[in-house]
Amino acid sequence: MSEAVIVRYRVKPEALEQNIDLVRAVYDEIAGKRPEGLRYSTYQVDDRTFVHVAILDGSANPLDDIAAFGSFTAGIAERCEEGPLVTRGNVVGCYPEA
Repeated sequence: MSEAVIVRYRVKPEALEQNIDLVRAVYDEIAGKRPEGLRYSTYQVDDRTFVHVAILDGSANPLDDIAAFGSFTAGIAERCEEGPLVTRGNVVGCYPEA
């Protein structure tokens, strides 16, 4: 069974563009490395709130091997106005299948 990791946070107004740039850098690196066992998506749900959803098919998190993800997470607390709040759960359904 796959695990879902959902992270929600709200960035400070002055950190919005930096956060978007850091998120895009993660996707650029993922596109080049194409890690197995990972489905990953990011949503900007209002002006400054972001939701990241990672579906992991194995016990290891492939994002841990993405340098840009390390850069993104390194300063997340300083960029946030709220959160980050991390929720974990089992995938009940996903299309395409995880």
